[in-house]
Amino acid sequence: MPSIPTTLDAEALSLIESIERHHNDLSTFQISRLRTCTGPLTTQQVWAAEVREDIEGLARQIEELDVLVDDHRTERAKRELRRRAEFFRDSLVNLRKDSRAALLASKRAIDAQSRSQREELLRCPAIREKSTSSSGEKVIEDTLMKANHDVTEALQRTMGLMQKELERSVLSTQLLDWLDRILIISGLVFFGLVVLFILKQRIIDRGLRIAFF
Repeated sequence: MPSIPTTLDAEALSLIESIERHHNDLSTFQISRLRTCTGPLTTQQVWAAEVREDIEGLARQIEELDVLVDDHRTERAKRELRRRAEFFRDSLVNLRKDSRAALLASKRAIDAQSRSQREELLRCPAIREKSTSSSGEKVIEDTLMKANHDVTEALQRTMGLMQKELERSVLSTQLLDWLDRILIISGLVFFGLVVLFILKQRIIDRGLRIAFF
């Protein structure tokens, strides 16, 4: 950023320094941390809330800087302060975009991790061995239903965070519609797979065991 002219008063100089510190913390640390977050979901939610609150605090500081323009006596100081406030407003727009992109990247990473855990769960040899008995079938059913509940709850929480961020975007309505459809379709597909798996264990596999024994 360009150097701060000495024609500005002490209050303006202090506010500009505070804005720069907050901007650097968001751009170099907080947003990057959120982008690489792979869970747990509670951690993602806390970090996303911190980013959102700090961005709003930064926006308030920039508004305060605008108010200070008319308090300066010389036209040179006023021009410099207006230019500085405009620079910060442009940076704020970029920070909002980066924060939304970071939240989406984190959501994709958490979703991918959840899918991997579900696949590993279904491939687990211990669960396949237990499926030869009625108690084993109950274990599989309970485990799958819990996984379905956890995934649905995680998607709903992430949707809530994304909705708050996307409400500020021009395309928020269209994006929310698509996200709602994806959530519904994902839930239905996963629930259908759970039902089919349970039916297979209870009817087809049990019938084959009876037939062979």
